[in-house]
Amino acid sequence: MKTIMPIKSVSLAALAAATLFAAPVLAQAPAEDSDAIIVTAGKRNEDIRQVAMPISAVTGEQLKAMNANSLSDYITRLPGVVFNDYQPGISEVVIRGVAATTYHEQGQTTVGYYLNEVPIVEPGFPIGIPDIDTFDLQRVEVLRGPQGTLFGSSTLGGLVNYVANVADASKIDAAASGLIGTTKNASGELNYAAKAMINIPLVQDQLALRLVAFQRSDAGYLDNPGIGVNGSNDFRSRGLRGSIVAHLGETTKVTFLSNYQDSKLDDQTYLDLPNPYVRNLPRAETQETDFWMSSLRLDQEVGDIANLTVLGSITKKNNTTIFSYPSPYVTGVTTGDGAAYSLGEADALIKTVEARLASAGEGPFKWLVGISYMQAKKTSYDQIIQAGAGAFIDANPDLFGGFSGAQLTPGDRLYGYYTSSTNEDFGVFGELSFKPIEQFEITLGGRYFDTTAKADVLNQAGALGGYPGGYTPTDSTGSVNQKEDGFTPKVTVAFRPTKDVMAYATYSEGFRVGGINPNAGLLPTIPASYESDTVKNYEAGIKAQTPDGRFAIDLTGFQIDWDDIQARLFGPAPSYFSYVVNAGGARIKGVEFSGTVNLNRMVRFSSNVTYQDAKITEFLPYPFDAAGLGGYPEGTTLPGSSKWSVANSLTLTFADVSGAPTFDVAHRYLSSAPTSFDDVSRRGDFNVFDLRASVGLGEKVRLMAFANNVFDKYGVLNAPFANDAFTPQGSIIRPRTIGLRFDWGL
Repeated sequence: MKTIMPIKSVSLAALAAATLFAAPVLAQAPAEDSDAIIVTAGKRNEDIRQVAMPISAVTGEQLKAMNANSLSDYITRLPGVVFNDYQPGISEVVIRGVAATTYHEQGQTTVGYYLNEVPIVEPGFPIGIPDIDTFDLQRVEVLRGPQGTLFGSSTLGGLVNYVANVADASKIDAAASGLIGTTKNASGELNYAAKAMINIPLVQDQLALRLVAFQRSDAGYLDNPGIGVNGSNDFRSRGLRGSIVAHLGETTKVTFLSNYQDSKLDDQTYLDLPNPYVRNLPRAETQETDFWMSSLRLDQEVGDIANLTVLGSITKKNNTTIFSYPSPYVTGVTTGDGAAYSLGEADALIKTVEARLASAGEGPFKWLVGISYMQAKKTSYDQIIQAGAGAFIDANPDLFGGFSGAQLTPGDRLYGYYTSSTNEDFGVFGELSFKPIEQFEITLGGRYFDTTAKADVLNQAGALGGYPGGYTPTDSTGSVNQKEDGFTPKVTVAFRPTKDVMAYATYSEGFRVGGINPNAGLLPTIPASYESDTVKNYEAGIKAQTPDGRFAIDLTGFQIDWDDIQARLFGPAPSYFSYVVNAGGARIKGVEFSGTVNLNRMVRFSSNVTYQDAKITEFLPYPFDAAGLGGYPEGTTLPGSSKWSVANSLTLTFADVSGAPTFDVAHRYLSSAPTSFDDVSRRGDFNVFDLRASVGLGEKVRLMAFANNVFDKYGVLNAPFANDAFTPQGSIIRPRTIGLRFDWGL
């Protein structure tokens, strides 16, 4: 799918205090090995403290304690991460500033998304970016920096891997969670959530079934006088997850996992800036998305030598979106049912298979080798429709060059765009680690990739196809058949003088495939296709904690060189067709500083602080830029790249008091950043505070009271289409929200 019309401080003292306690409270485990967080970042199980890369892992218990339900509730609390929170279900995570827009990348995302190691976002413009509900997740892993060696394309900035709990054959288990709350300006409507899980051993220690169901509703807080609805942007998400695990002997395990989730948005979440809570459009802009992923996994021990993993998956996704266009177009009507609107319908089918063999046991050598294949097929059809357009043209033939309504607007369709695409990605990857001495380790890795991108587009004749002035009412088509292969390397050197201290340095690369532009063959000013882009990453870091686990730090410095940027731009009036062009490069430099301090059994403080400077290094041509300069000069800041982001958390736990009450104060700061290359509008420059208090009611129930955005801060998240010709439109952080939550578990 595509967008055709533009839709619409922290003090130095506080910052210094935050950095003194440096941070990944969400990524750091206590000193006791039994409580270590095990992650799969290197496609093998590893203690997060020993992984020589910048990684955060938010555990299921931490997600629960944070009252996190979706990405926006926790992802921005991690170092190096921001969230382009625009349209639910297709909002994008940005890691280390690798982004050319605060809306959606027109092509493949710069961050990879996985569910239990299965890719759930396809190449090209994503049909949907599943925001997996946090209930019954074991953890969420976030890897910062390009991950092209082990994970392939779409990991220029990093990746997000949701890890869902699967069936456990050792015990019966069950859990439930419920929530009720209210949001400012929600017109009295309530937020609510109901979630449940049951785990049943069918054959003790051999075969088990796990089922999860949930539904969540977030009340709208934006008023749309154009349709006469207050709190119009109601959002509902629901889903089912099931898994079956079979232990076939002591060395063989088979896991089937299936996850379905859909969402429904009653009206879009952007508003007319700077109006506090108003979006005035003549039609509700609804959106429905769903995805269904099913995977089958074999884990097999090969003697004492290696572990074999074979993983296959099928993922189906659908998206239907309506946008309202208050432009006069053909009839001149801009209000009510006569106003123009777009209807976009899209679907995707992703099939993947991966097989890998990883060394087992200890020794000076550690190795991994594997192959992977992905095929993604996608279709989309976008139309702009204006009721009465055909009749208006027939009644005014002189205004339209003698063409009839049936020629220019068949079925009142002003424009139609259909595309079908097939992407294939074959990879051979591997890593080899060598420890000449126990404290020193060098790892060499690489991936050979072979990708193809085939796509066809049909731009249907219509009144927006170039009329007036020499318009010919005929369809135009375009196609692309791209093939690319190459090698993505990675080198890491790690030094571990003790089990609690590690220093490392890494060079790594990432890439993103090219594709076809939505309007290929339609306008000569828009290129028909775009090529791949790449990043080169240089970083060094240190992880350390005291033996008792009371203090922990994680410091990383990095530089990313981004070449042949796939920049999303917009064509001229009246249609403002979006397209991608490969343009120059950018350099991103930054420092990620995180840590935890446990003052005693009662007081825990954590902080994540990120500084980054992201600018283009070459002139970026753009003939339609607002300033009339023909593009953007060297030194222009990448969209959405805030120099500073800070997340602090203070927790008080009274373990010796009945119910073990806890109190949390969470703070987040994001500095100002441009929302687009034009730099017409800004996002960020806000501080947000959340409060939580919880208490146990017996051994199985915990009750929480919460207040999010307690000071009701009005913070702009993005406004990528603001310019002099249109009212700036963007999205904001959710207004003050208060409520109660309960969690029950066996």
